[in-house]
Amino acid sequence: MASNKLNSETISNITGLEKEVTGKDQPVKGGPTAQAQKHAGETANSSAVSDITRGEQKITGAEGPLKGGPAAMAQSMATSANSSNTAASGKLDSETISHITAAEKELTNSDRPVKGGPTAQAQKHAGEPITGKTLHDITIGEKRVTGGERVPGGPTATAQSELAKSRQ
Repeated sequence: MASNKLNSETISNITGLEKEVTGKDQPVKGGPTAQAQKHAGETANSSAVSDITRGEQKITGAEGPLKGGPAAMAQSMATSANSSNTAASGKLDSETISHITAAEKELTNSDRPVKGGPTAQAQKHAGEPITGKTLHDITIGEKRVTGGERVPGGPTATAQSELAKSRQ
């Protein structure tokens, strides 16, 4: 299992990604490697991700993180750390519905859930166990926002993942 700590291995990986971005043999002063080193030994958290993102912005001049870059790696580690710290309930609780909403927002590029969409469908079953019926309703909502398709990693997959985690 991958580590969620900013240890020598993960900092080395960040350095490798930084070198790919800059084309230089050494990390840049104040860049993502330097920022990661400030958090050495810590679990990847929002503060570390923020600092690494600032370091990446210093070397790229870009507003946001690069896909597959040092900041994206740190964000992935932090997300993994957060999700592994909570026990999956197998129910449509507030955390699961929040994840479904986040997946819906990625599909729609909107900050608001769509009426009748997957979040609305999940909210109809709030507090209930995730079952074939609840998954079916979420799928109907997902298809409403995608024009009839299910999407890998979308709202239904998010609910299925929650159910699978609760069974481990």
